[in-house]
Amino acid sequence: MKKLVLFIPLALFMVMGIFLYQGLFLNPQKLDSALEGKPIPAFQLERLETPGEMLTEADLKGQVSLLNVWATWCPACKYEHPFLTMLSRRNIMPIYGINYRDERALAIKELRREGDPYTINLYDKDGRLGLDLGVYGAPETFIVDHNGIIRFRYAGPIDQNIWTETLYPMVQQLQAEAKADGAA
Repeated sequence: MKKLVLFIPLALFMVMGIFLYQGLFLNPQKLDSALEGKPIPAFQLERLETPGEMLTEADLKGQVSLLNVWATWCPACKYEHPFLTMLSRRNIMPIYGINYRDERALAIKELRREGDPYTINLYDKDGRLGLDLGVYGAPETFIVDHNGIIRFRYAGPIDQNIWTETLYPMVQQLQAEAKADGAA
């Protein structure tokens, strides 16, 4: 019996090793989102550039849009920023930003220096909206339909390949559905 007790730590170590080994093969971009098919969570946040100007989820409805979670402390956000700026210039759809757990002055300074791709930029200082969205970290991007329903979540930086192969086909389909519904 005493020898059997000695093997318990070894057995626990092996079981944990198996779970950790399986985790090596998970794709973080394919993490499930509990909010797909559900409305953007209710919120009331300040506009990043205008302290005191409050915005709600109703301000993000009406068109198919991207909802992009970003921060100045996020290296991957800096990588995707030029692509978002180029995408914004193409005027395909509004891009709404959520400045996540950041310092307002630093965020405004960076947008002035690098360009501002966002139609509206929300200041989520405490990360409450990010938490409600199930954000794991920045950047994360959500495709939202014209009714304010989250249709897709992408974790990680967006570049031309991700846009062309994954996101843009969904955006085109949702825009066609919005036209059929008589929306913009």
